[in-house]
Amino acid sequence: MKLASLKHRRDGKLVVVSNDLAWYADAAHIAPTLQAALDDWDRLEADLRNLATDLEHQVIPRERFHERDAAAPLPRAYQWADGSAYVNHVALVRQARGAEMPDSFWHDPLIYQGGSDGFLAARDPIPGGDHDWGLDFEAEVVVVTGDVPQGADRHQALAAIRLVGLTNDVSLRNLIPAELAKGFGFFQSKPASAFSPVFVTPDAISDFWRDGKLSRRLMVDLNGQPFGRADAGVDMTFDFGTLIAHIARTRALCAGSIIGSGTVSNRDADGGPGRPVADGGVGYSCIAEIRTVETIRGGQPTTPFLQSGDTVRIWAENEQHHSIFGAIEQTVS
Repeated sequence: MKLASLKHRRDGKLVVVSNDLAWYADAAHIAPTLQAALDDWDRLEADLRNLATDLEHQVIPRERFHERDAAAPLPRAYQWADGSAYVNHVALVRQARGAEMPDSFWHDPLIYQGGSDGFLAARDPIPGGDHDWGLDFEAEVVVVTGDVPQGADRHQALAAIRLVGLTNDVSLRNLIPAELAKGFGFFQSKPASAFSPVFVTPDAISDFWRDGKLSRRLMVDLNGQPFGRADAGVDMTFDFGTLIAHIARTRALCAGSIIGSGTVSNRDADGGPGRPVADGGVGYSCIAEIRTVETIRGGQPTTPFLQSGDTVRIWAENEQHHSIFGAIEQTVS
């Protein structure tokens, strides 16, 4: 089942979307918003699934689904917690800075709590701001949970995953070092994130959803050229069950919590830093990583951060090369 929110007031209007992303059916008679559906999931899930089945069989009124009309599936959320599950990404960034990689990073997940009071739609522009801030994209996988009790284990955490999607976790790289040096975490360096037009239930991608990981390539184009083709199911040190259980160690999560994987990152075939797509590698899911590799290999970065007019596109495909979640496609304003 695929769910989306059309742009309508602050929290959008819930719709069920066909598997090919071509059509939608209004779900307002079941739940007015996605958050309302998540709050009462046990009671409403069957009705939403029946609506999705009727949509596929074309036995109910339907309308054309246009990704540009979609808000973020959750235009605002009670919680947005982002991890760094691909430790290869962390290791590369620290190597470029000459910083030691603590061994704990390989068995104790990194998590930060981001701003969740407002998210960008998949086709909204990225506010440019000051070019000296170092504007970057981060292509990630996300999940949305139901209620998760404090102390939940990994299996309970996996069972609480309701939806899967993608995000562009926008970062201001040049503001990060000073913020982290204060010892109090990200804030100004993490503006609003954008999400894929649709989120899908894990059973709808059962061939690709294995052990709390999405085993598909995360496709990233920058200004129309292939930039990243990393496999989200490879080199993920902490699966989503582990991430959620880590978060729930000291607090419960409420329905509608969004959990991010962190930047998807793969090692090269020889175990070293990844290579650009143009050089036969799988590329990168953010600009910071290619700048890191350039620094390691050449002493300094050469790829600039995002500038006004740059466009980034993020999506994932099934085996028939059809988009699974729709595409995040944003231009810097």
